[in-house]
Amino acid sequence: MEVKLGFGAVPKPQYVFVSKESDHCWYMLSDDTRQIPIYERALTGVITGIEVNKKVETSHGETEKIDLHILADKPYVIRSGSESYFSKSLLLSLDALTSEQLHHPLTIAVSPGDKTIVFCTIYNPVTSRAVDVSWDGHNEIDLQALGQKVSFKINRIQNLNQEPIQTSANTTTSEIHAVLIAQSDTYLAQLNWTPEQGREYLQQKYGKRSRLQLTDREILDFIDYLQAKLTQNCPT
Repeated sequence: MEVKLGFGAVPKPQYVFVSKESDHCWYMLSDDTRQIPIYERALTGVITGIEVNKKVETSHGETEKIDLHILADKPYVIRSGSESYFSKSLLLSLDALTSEQLHHPLTIAVSPGDKTIVFCTIYNPVTSRAVDVSWDGHNEIDLQALGQKVSFKINRIQNLNQEPIQTSANTTTSEIHAVLIAQSDTYLAQLNWTPEQGREYLQQKYGKRSRLQLTDREILDFIDYLQAKLTQNCPT
């Protein structure tokens, strides 16, 4: 992501809200809380996190939302109601993806349904293939359990320094390594490192030019280094 020097907007995540209107299915809010329609149907980026069952205070009182964090041309947060059809189709699609697939850019698309319903479809932007999900028995889905499962898969190494990575019997070594690399992607983007900077550091530190060549111990050490750099850059 290119960093522009000089005056500009505050570099904070841009929230995107899901709502079916006559000619669009999501919108942003201006500084004076005016709705800004988004007419494009799709957002492509790398998923960096998800918050499920997040309690949010609205004009109608407290409600639960799902916040999906995506890094694209800038950080975005897609916010939707926890029990909405958008959130249900989002969670089903994310559950169908592997850790390796989550490491790569994905396209989140909205499509209108009946009345106020908005559906979510996730695509591979390279192959243009949609994630295939089954709606059989969707009314009986335990959304809380599904949300926790998806949240664990996406966020399982967010607290890497505090807790060991938890894995199931079905988690492969390659999946764990892919998750570690995805986590380092997030930190590298936050530090605004170029690929050249990353390769230079890896060459000097480990004698390797790619994170794919690092052992799990080395990638963990690299993540620790990036986390320390981020802490140093944060204002006190």
